[in-house]
Amino acid sequence: MVSDAVVVDSARLRRQTAKLLTVLAVAVCYYATARLGLLQQLVRGQVTPLWPPTGIALAALLVFGLRIWPGIALGALAANITIGPAVLPVLAIAAGNTVAPVCSFLLLRRAEFRNELDRLRDALALVFLGALAGMLISATVGTGTLVLADAIRAEDFWPTWSVWWTGDAMGVMVVTPFLLVLLRFRRPSGIGPARWAEAIALGVCTLAVTLLATESAASLLFLVSPFVIWAAFRFERAGAACCALGVSTLVILAAGRMTGPFARHGLLTNMITLQAFIGSTALTALLLAAVVTERNSTYREIKRLCAQLSEKVTRQDL
Repeated sequence: MVSDAVVVDSARLRRQTAKLLTVLAVAVCYYATARLGLLQQLVRGQVTPLWPPTGIALAALLVFGLRIWPGIALGALAANITIGPAVLPVLAIAAGNTVAPVCSFLLLRRAEFRNELDRLRDALALVFLGALAGMLISATVGTGTLVLADAIRAEDFWPTWSVWWTGDAMGVMVVTPFLLVLLRFRRPSGIGPARWAEAIALGVCTLAVTLLATESAASLLFLVSPFVIWAAFRFERAGAACCALGVSTLVILAAGRMTGPFARHGLLTNMITLQAFIGSTALTALLLAAVVTERNSTYREIKRLCAQLSEKVTRQDL
């Protein structure tokens, strides 16, 4: 009996230790990506055009479940404590940053969201429930807190709110699909040299065209769209997620440097251009990849059923 109790206690201790390490890992990832996101801050060192931690937080909840929320809260608190106006506003902003992805997770679970992102309904749910609806909470709480703390003027509420909301939503639309695909990635088997050559060509061409579009003074960002479509059609979720993340990162860096199409415009115009581009790119990649994946899955299922039917007919004839 003693040995059985020791085994049970040891197993429980290992589970608790694994849970604690997972929570700490989520907190560290949240804080690290928050510091990277703040490099592109636009309003009072806190509001950015893309906030990667929201994508990490929602992905962690989708993979590990609701028990991981303390890691999100800890990471949000650590990220805001050095830049917040005071202790109470920092706590309020951290609470909003925690509650928003949790609510997004609950909405997605209610909608029977699948992490595989292999259905159009999953892509739509991630965009409209996970990104656009859930992030209303963090934007409203955060911006309202800055106004009450006199960190921003009352008349700046809506401009700040819009940047905060779209930044958080873009984080979900760009980062969460990439992480979900990355966590489920398996080295493909039976892929020929031509397929690998196509993947390399896609990566090189996308990089070259994006750099050209972000360095040219002309408005050439639309040139990136065909490569996003190429990635979604030919490489489905993996290609679309990687392409959307890479392209969005390069364009954000260009906007931060005020180069290319962002060189001769004001902050508001650049923000509209940047977030419209990121949103349309992420939305196109996500929805198109989901449609292609669902179509291919349906085709394979029909092909399998036809093979079974043909086999049964053959057996009956014999």
